[in-house]
Amino acid sequence: MKKVKINVSGRVQGVGFRFFTYQQAQKLGLVGYVQNLDNGDVEIIAQGDSLQISKLIKWIENGGPASSCISHVNIFELLPQNDLTSFNVRY
Repeated sequence: MKKVKINVSGRVQGVGFRFFTYQQAQKLGLVGYVQNLDNGDVEIIAQGDSLQISKLIKWIENGGPASSCISHVNIFELLPQNDLTSFNVRY
């Protein structure tokens, strides 16, 4: 079990980034959330199998959805907890 916080910078708001990240996380069986930040970045909290987390990170580092233009990705490891039960888009 692994939990990460991923901050994504670039053209990632207003281009469907949260929706496509939600779809990818659902496909990978992850729990957590994705939300826009006031500074224009997107924050992702994801928890699940280490291999599936790695696949999500690779998808983001490879550019994520075609509509976005990612300039920087910061990844922070967090302590896994049982506080998340599904993956959601936060508004």
